[in-house]
Amino acid sequence: MTGDSVDAAALVRFVVDPDGVVVPDVAGKLPGRGLWVTAERAAVDTAGAKNLFSRAARRAVRAEPDLADRTEMALLRLCGGTLGIARRAGAVVSGFDAVAGALAARRVGVWIVAADASDDGRAKLAGKARGLAAVDWLTRDELGLALGRENVVHAAVAPGGFGDRFARDAGRLRGFRGSAQGAVAGASVTLDSKARTRAGR
Repeated sequence: MTGDSVDAAALVRFVVDPDGVVVPDVAGKLPGRGLWVTAERAAVDTAGAKNLFSRAARRAVRAEPDLADRTEMALLRLCGGTLGIARRAGAVVSGFDAVAGALAARRVGVWIVAADASDDGRAKLAGKARGLAAVDWLTRDELGLALGRENVVHAAVAPGGFGDRFARDAGRLRGFRGSAQGAVAGASVTLDSKARTRAGR
């Protein structure tokens, strides 16, 4: 156990339901003591496999084998919900030309390119992005569902609250869609952002 502080933007919160099962609370709104894990698939899998949730909670709890999958889906829904609200507020543009114009005018907080976009379209927009990295780990179907349109390949969120919120949650989602070879040795569960239990200790 240590008292190390951790940036909450890099963590996912979990709670224990009345049946003693660990469930993801990606929005941070469920009641109960929070169990925080690095927002990476490997870290969640390791926490479950090594019984770190029980050690942090100081009681027997159960982490189902599909916990990382359910966490990924919950984060995807959270990202989609933010995009949908931002679209209705006029804070999102989509389509190549609209995104190109927003990038050129520097009115973009988050640049989004579908994971299955063509290299040509991505390269053309990259020249206007001026070093702004693309969020490119959502598919065009996932973007379309969030924005209420078919075949969304390019989108952009305006700077400010919506952009900041989407960037944070999309960053956490990326940890569940990247390499499965995460920093397993450093996987940890943090109780209420204070107490940490590390794998291997």
